[in-house]
Amino acid sequence: MFCSQKKLREVERIVKANDREYNEKFQYADNRIHTSKYNILTFLPINLFEQFQRVANAYFLCLLILQLIPEISSLTWFTTIVPLVLVITMTAVKDATDDYFRHKSDNQVNNRQSEVLINCKLQNEKWMNVKVGDIIKLENNQFVAADLLFLSSSEPHGLCYVETAELDGETNLKVRHALSVTSELGADISRLARFDGIVVCEVPNNKLDKFMGILSWKDSKHSLNNEKIILRGCILRNTSWCFGMVIFAGPDTKLMQNSGKTKFKRTSIDRLMNTLVLWIFGFLICLGIILAIGNSIWESQTGDQFRTFLFWNEGEKSSVFSGFLTFWSYIIILNTVVPISLYVSVEVIRLGHSYFINWDRKMYYSRKAIPAEARTTTLNEELGQIEYIFSDKTGTLTQNIMTFKRCSINGRIYGEVHDDLDQKTEITQEKKPVDFSVKSQADREFQFFDHNLMESIKMGDPKVHEFLRLLALCHTVMSEENSAGELIYQVQSPDEGALVTAARNFGFIFKSRTPETITIEELGTLVTYQLLAFLDFNNTRKRMSIIVQNPEGQIKLYSKGADTILFEKLHPSNEVLLSLTSDHLSEFAGEGLRTLAIAYRDLDDKYFKEWHKMLEDANAATEERDERIAGLYEEIERDLMLLGATAVEDKLQEGVIETITNLSLANIKIWVLTGDKQETAINIGYACNMLTDDMNDVFVIAGNNAVEVREELRKAKQNLFGQNRNFSNGHVVCEKKQQLELDSIVEETITGDYALIINGHSSAHALESDVKNDLLELACMCKTVVCCRVTPLQKAQVVELVKKYRNAVTLAIGDGANDVSMIKSAHIGVGISGQEGLQAVLASDYSFAQFRYLQRLLLVHGRWSYFRMCKFLCYFFYKNFAFTLVHFWFGFFCGFSAQIALDTSYWTFINHVFIWGSIAIYFSILFIMHSNGIFGIFPNQFPFVGNARHSLTEKCIWLVILLTTVASVMPVVAFRFLKVDLYPTLSDQIRRWQKAQKKARPPSSRRPRTRRSSSRRSGYAFAHQEGYGELITSGKNMRAKNPPPTSELEKTHYNSTSWIENLCKKTTDTVSSFSQEKTVKL
Repeated sequence: MFCSQKKLREVERIVKANDREYNEKFQYADNRIHTSKYNILTFLPINLFEQFQRVANAYFLCLLILQLIPEISSLTWFTTIVPLVLVITMTAVKDATDDYFRHKSDNQVNNRQSEVLINCKLQNEKWMNVKVGDIIKLENNQFVAADLLFLSSSEPHGLCYVETAELDGETNLKVRHALSVTSELGADISRLARFDGIVVCEVPNNKLDKFMGILSWKDSKHSLNNEKIILRGCILRNTSWCFGMVIFAGPDTKLMQNSGKTKFKRTSIDRLMNTLVLWIFGFLICLGIILAIGNSIWESQTGDQFRTFLFWNEGEKSSVFSGFLTFWSYIIILNTVVPISLYVSVEVIRLGHSYFINWDRKMYYSRKAIPAEARTTTLNEELGQIEYIFSDKTGTLTQNIMTFKRCSINGRIYGEVHDDLDQKTEITQEKKPVDFSVKSQADREFQFFDHNLMESIKMGDPKVHEFLRLLALCHTVMSEENSAGELIYQVQSPDEGALVTAARNFGFIFKSRTPETITIEELGTLVTYQLLAFLDFNNTRKRMSIIVQNPEGQIKLYSKGADTILFEKLHPSNEVLLSLTSDHLSEFAGEGLRTLAIAYRDLDDKYFKEWHKMLEDANAATEERDERIAGLYEEIERDLMLLGATAVEDKLQEGVIETITNLSLANIKIWVLTGDKQETAINIGYACNMLTDDMNDVFVIAGNNAVEVREELRKAKQNLFGQNRNFSNGHVVCEKKQQLELDSIVEETITGDYALIINGHSSAHALESDVKNDLLELACMCKTVVCCRVTPLQKAQVVELVKKYRNAVTLAIGDGANDVSMIKSAHIGVGISGQEGLQAVLASDYSFAQFRYLQRLLLVHGRWSYFRMCKFLCYFFYKNFAFTLVHFWFGFFCGFSAQIALDTSYWTFINHVFIWGSIAIYFSILFIMHSNGIFGIFPNQFPFVGNARHSLTEKCIWLVILLTTVASVMPVVAFRFLKVDLYPTLSDQIRRWQKAQKKARPPSSRRPRTRRSSSRRSGYAFAHQEGYGELITSGKNMRAKNPPPTSELEKTHYNSTSWIENLCKKTTDTVSSFSQEKTVKL
């Protein structure tokens, strides 16, 4: 896509600030981007080359070449070149239009203006003229021109805020920190012009969340990470100005490195059409061979009797060569059996179906004004073939609007409501929540019904205070004030927002942060903590920690994360509290709440300084940097003291239960792949009616190694199938593949309802070993599958496993960045515009706002698209076969002479009438007969999944086809044969008489005849609008031996005798006359 000429492959990038000459010797790419494919000179050859790589276009090009050969040309060349040129032109116009917009977009971006520091002054330069090493000034709400090293800004402590929606779809603001040594440069142009730091960093790559480099300046080195980099495509927000140094430009930027081609997805109907076209082409060859053989036989046995009536040269060709030419003539005539317009017609229909989805008001979410969107037009009918749905839980089945509901602090649960007898009761509308109105900075929408927590806070419980202090400090939330002076939080995760908001309402208010400090208000008192270290969250650690120093000088580590991870880091003295908190977590999870464990550690000043020195060395390292940092994180995050746990509620979306029920009735299996803990996922499964108490059994796989997982799977299969089946241990992969092919049959024998629950540890062992075949076999026999604690990679692996071994059409639906890999792996990806940004939507094929719209997408649009496409294909092939086989059948009546049965103009007229008329009638009837609600009422009729593929594997289907063909053809054939004997036409009588005379005549009475050498026989047959058959059979061109009668008596006698009898009497003379004269009078 991009042309970046480099003599040597980069090992590391070295950039010097304000020195273009130094940087030019490395031949770094400039900031000009090229996303277009063509230019004026290359468009025609490249586009034609691409188009003729398609089999259909290449076939019709060969056909056109055949039609230009006079010896075999049966139709005029324009009958092929017109539709071919039309198809190629339409495609070329579409490609040219798309590329024009790419050129327009490129020019628009390349010509944007940016302030660049050149010769000690700021100058406006076009983006395409920006070079690596230049220093750029950005202003508020301005796009970033290239990947920059952040130097300084208008904000204190070298902060700036950026929006990364164009990179990852997230609209929440992210903070970037400048190095302290560069933030001192401020907006001083002279100092910035003298800045000559050298950056040594990684080579260009597509990792948006990772950067490694070192800045050398003033005899010191400073470590660089992703927090010091502002990427191209970001927008500067809430910051008046900032300066940055260009590190990567143009095609080397991370934005352009991530703009590779998306994997092209094809539907089963596409693959079926390609197969059908190949079979039809083979069928066309067979028809041509049959007709060519018939022509050779006819020419050798019957055709020589018609030579007298035609202009033939003395040198004649053989019947075999005539059949060879006839073969190519019929290939041209019968070319309509291979439809040139099929692909164009299919794309037009798909485009219409996409607009039906976009225009569907019942899939429009009015609260946020989000319509459904078909982001691709090639997969609509595949929606009607879905067999497996892989769904995320959080934000997909649930609302992803988190509310702090309960917590466990020092072994005591807060958030429950008790009656007068101290019995736990349900929260109703009559219950009065805690009154937060007296607190001016409280969130008015937050509700909490347990007054005991407020009493504990007022009584000064140190554990409760430490718990809430941790919630106010340990997070990545950014704060700002609106015009009304209200505190607004910018959150990256709804979970963090819920926890910080809860601490805010209980009196521990997060106020602001800098790279070195965090300021909170503790029960009305402002307290500033020094931020010493930030141990960020990732999917491997599943926890985050901060190290702060309070005003009294105490150093503390605060940590929160998944209980399975954090409990392993606790000090042994926490055993009693750990057991009690674990019970509370199980109770919370049983209610469907999302949980986090909370812990802290007091650090010694000397120990921390030694550890921090090792961390700085690790950050400055160029090799194994991440591994060393992770090891240091593990070292300090130990011997933690448990404080408690939090429980956040994430409610089900509206209509989830009804949607899952209807999809299950449609025989679609739904698998839930979530990162939540097992108890939470199971509870959501029961809430969605995916799991029910009426199920025969629920298998839970929780092995910690491959052997345990295999044994648990074996026991589960024994319970499901009984003891009669011999199970393999999974080592013989080829046998397992053969076994998996039989599972579709075995599934039908399962009479009960079963569910499979598997956790993250077991999934890791099952997916990375030969146990995966056993896992898939058991999972496909179950009605519901829930995978807990799975990583984004494991989600994609589960989808790929089903795609590879089940040969089923899969759909993945999610709303967050952790679902992108799953969405891209499935045949169809659906993104939900939820609370976690637009990452999933940007990677999806279809998008909408609520999970319940999936029911309509599949049961209505998918069903209709599938039915319409199948009916269209059936009609299309029927129309082409009906028209083509007329010429095949006509060949038996015209001596296999490659004549057409229908005039070309008639053919074109009828074709247009039937195509446009039938489409109009079909859609009229379709809209009348189908109503919007009928498929919602009868979802179990959806849509005979894969009926075309499965039905053709049944022997009875082929028997019916054979019997139907025989029953249709045999009566016509029998009638034709009987009609010749019972009711012979004049031509039949002449042909019978000629055969009889041929048998009765002595061999010596005939002179051997040779065929003409003319090679234009097939061309001659179509050189006129009408042939000479009527003239020949009328006898008007025949030269009579005797003159016609002159008297009335002779005329009466002449007319009373039939022409056949007269011909019989004069046979000998006539044949002799023809042999001598060899003349035809026209």
